[in-house]
Amino acid sequence: MLYYAVVFLVIALVAGLLGFGGIAGASAGIAQILFFVFLALLVLSLVAGLFRRAR
Repeated sequence: MLYYAVVFLVIALVAGLLGFGGIAGASAGIAQILFFVFLALLVLSLVAGLFRRAR
């Protein structure tokens, strides 16, 4: 999932450099959403791992 966030970030940067502001904004927004979803899943898996070790 982090791969897709990076891909959308690269698309946003290239679109921004070429002057496509709408596409750049949309791609940056998607990349941001995917990054935070990935971050939330990472935190959940770390917490689950801590609870699993505590047993």
